[in-house]
Amino acid sequence: MTRIPEEDRNIMEQAIYLPMVLTILNRDTIVIKKSPFKLKQPYLDLVEETMKVIQSELSEVKRYMNKNQLKVQEIKRDEAFTMFMFLYKGYEEHHNYFNPRIRNKVQELMTYYLIKKTLPGPGKNLKAN
Repeated sequence: MTRIPEEDRNIMEQAIYLPMVLTILNRDTIVIKKSPFKLKQPYLDLVEETMKVIQSELSEVKRYMNKNQLKVQEIKRDEAFTMFMFLYKGYEEHHNYFNPRIRNKVQELMTYYLIKKTLPGPGKNLKAN
């Protein structure tokens, strides 16, 4: 049984997933630059703006974790699982994550940041031509 409240555990998981999303987007930027796209700049702009939003949110996560004495550290990885050590206000817990689950969560976050975060919200109007 974990001693970490769900809200804090979610924040700690963001500290795992968001750097992974940034790593993938950095690699994608390199691929886009080398690709035969006729117009690369819109894709690069989308990825760069997405990275700025993620970096900002990661900064908030780190600030929250610092303030609340939370730490996450990868301690072991194999083909199927990655183990993380969560330090929560003096308590140490080990959590094992199934690698395909990590990949799926990172993919879900990429979709969220690339598509949903960039779409106009309910208060924004799309101009029809």
